Amino acid sequence: MAPSSESPGEPAFDAVILAGGEARRLGGADKPGLTVGGRSLVEHVVTAVADARTTIVVGPERPIPGVVFVREDPPRSGPVPALSAGLNGVTAPWVVLLAGDLPFITAPHVTSLLNAATTQLPDTTAAPAPSPSKAENPPPQPPAAPARPTPGETARSVSRGAAGPTPGDAAGTPANALRPITRDVAGAAAGGAAASTSGDAREPAPEEGPVGGAVMVDDGGREQWLAGVWPTARLKRALAAYPGRSLKGLLGPLTAVRLALPGRPWFDCDTMDDLEEARMNVLNEWTALACEELGIDPAAVDRDLILDLTKEVAHGVARPAAPLTAYLLGLAQGAGTAPDDAVAKLITLAKNWGQATAETLTDS
Repeated sequence: MAPSSESPGEPAFDAVILAGGEARRLGGADKPGLTVGGRSLVEHVVTAVADARTTIVVGPERPIPGVVFVREDPPRSGPVPALSAGLNGVTAPWVVLLAGDLPFITAPHVTSLLNAATTQLPDTTAAPAPSPSKAENPPPQPPAAPARPTPGETARSVSRGAAGPTPGDAAGTPANALRPITRDVAGAAAGGAAASTSGDAREPAPEEGPVGGAVMVDDGGREQWLAGVWPTARLKRALAAYPGRSLKGLLGPLTAVRLALPGRPWFDCDTMDDLEEARMNVLNEWTALACEELGIDPAAVDRDLILDLTKEVAHGVARPAAPLTAYLLGLAQGAGTAPDDAVAKLITLAKNWGQATAETLTDS
């Protein structure tokens, strides 16, 4: 996307979207170009990073305004070469790395990843950590007051191996609150500095920036390496020295935060079943919103039965007849003139449409 104006305190970032895979499980189809909810999959992802200074899509060029398109060399050579091609155009201190087939990811999800990554910046103003000898017998300290959550983030950071919530967590966490952020390094308490996970034990120099990034995890706790935020300078250095072809091998040592987010922003469309599930999710959302607008109880709508009706009418009569039939049914039900088996009768009529037409035409 074209450079955007950043809000005060908002971290500057570029976005790299990988949208050039082979889609073997989709029969080689143009996966990022498949549509969900009236937009292509890659357009959903581009919209989620609308606040990026620059959005770079690694894949075939498409009619999406404000996006920079590049290709890895050779094309379809894998995610690591694709990331390398995209990173060549990244100048912001942070880079959001996403797959091009994430229909449920939104801008708030990206913001949460950025918040999780940027709040583990090295704290140069904090007092030095105690030496090992002092740490063995630390002087008594009064209990620390619970830290307030950062804006837009209700999850807490916990150290590796922590069992249970950190002190001060509310018992009644809202259903849409973030799940806990897990730091992979000892001593990375909330608001503190996270040590490097790349094998470099020294503290980074100020110009080196943060020590790691944030990766999203799915509902099973598995890392989604094509849904994360990374410090640009460290990622470029790691990539230059990395001989492998695995994103996990490249990004794993750079990970400081693993983050679970509400909804299913990690859901990708690898198969036709995945694509159908994404489309049905859009249908569910539309049904709920339409019912709200019309003052209808969603529980009173037999969606699957109506879909069966419109399918039979579209196939047996004509496509434009399907929405018209659904509208006529609604009018009849609103007027109280529709019989209890109105849908069944209409389905039967559609299935026998050829015979019904012949009889009507011969009668005239």
